[in-house]
Amino acid sequence: MKSFLSAAALWLAAFWWGSLTSVGFGVVPLLFAYLPTPAMAGNMAAKLFAAQTWVAVVCGMFLLLASRSNQPADQVKRVQSALVFIVSGMLLALLSEFAVAPHIIARDNLALWHGVGTALYLLQWLCAGLTLHKLTRRSSGA
Repeated sequence: MKSFLSAAALWLAAFWWGSLTSVGFGVVPLLFAYLPTPAMAGNMAAKLFAAQTWVAVVCGMFLLLASRSNQPADQVKRVQSALVFIVSGMLLALLSEFAVAPHIIARDNLALWHGVGTALYLLQWLCAGLTLHKLTRRSSGA
């Protein structure tokens, strides 16, 4: 039971980073390559990015709960060392979904808002990756 926190936090961080990687760098580019029109690909990509937002929020919330656990200190410290990246990644996901995505969907200055959304996604991907990195470090090096 003592390593459950470490394993669960690691799996959550890996799932978060892996899902961001799969959706953003694999699935969405394939949509634009293989669907008949960019509009169809864009509509499907919007749905995937919305789902990805909730993956980020759920993973982040469970990681935050793990940081407040009564498990052994070395395990909790690893999660706590990643807190800034966990919270930042969650905020970036929510900002993308509720501040940027509506502008992209409305095609409001599409190039600008698509660029902002891409930058926020990349920053979220980096936060999730740094969270995963922090959780995989040995406790003596953390």
